[in-house]
Amino acid sequence: MKILIADDHWLMRKSLKEVLQKLDKTNSTYEASSFSECIGILERERNIDLMLADLVMPGFNEFDGLAQLRTRFPEIPMVVVSVHEDRTRVMHALDLGVIGYIPKSATGPEIEIAFERLLAGEIYVPRRLLERHDGSLPAPTRAPASPPTEMRENGGLDALTNRERGVFDLLGKGYSVHRIAVELGLTTHTTRVHLSNLMRKLGLPDRSAAIHYAVNLANGRSGG
Repeated sequence: MKILIADDHWLMRKSLKEVLQKLDKTNSTYEASSFSECIGILERERNIDLMLADLVMPGFNEFDGLAQLRTRFPEIPMVVVSVHEDRTRVMHALDLGVIGYIPKSATGPEIEIAFERLLAGEIYVPRRLLERHDGSLPAPTRAPASPPTEMRENGGLDALTNRERGVFDLLGKGYSVHRIAVELGLTTHTTRVHLSNLMRKLGLPDRSAAIHYAVNLANGRSGG
């Protein structure tokens, strides 16, 4: 697997690289310390499998830079690695289509767990970050104030089976597919099937959108 690590701190790049190679020595890593270096590598190496990006580095204007990357290289899964841990930033990143958000305060074991899930094709966001609230940024524009049109047409949450609703509710709590499976006594394969079915019923295009909607709905129900 080819992985690009974009961060202007060499020590952070080194640490992330060591964890990735510990998990799988066949991982091939590329490093960038600025936005321009990042773009250069992505244009040369079109088969990058995963990108890890800090939102604060030379030439990278936080979410504007992230939006540019998602627009120019939509096929490359991207993960944010950041010092910022407020929920609003996390949701904004998810809104732009990232598949993970790793805080730089995470311990070595936490980072290993994050990479294990990400490399397995799951989305990873620490639950503690989803539960935080901070008004430093406007709410993501894609956050639905009401159910999408497709959701209303298909009966919304009422169209879900009890098992699908259980999966949806745990998704809103920040649980991974593996943990949802454990909580509900299911296999991960069965859990993925339920997730796929509920996404289709709710008119949600991908797992990122499903997490985004589930978390916002859970937050609304909790009165947060």
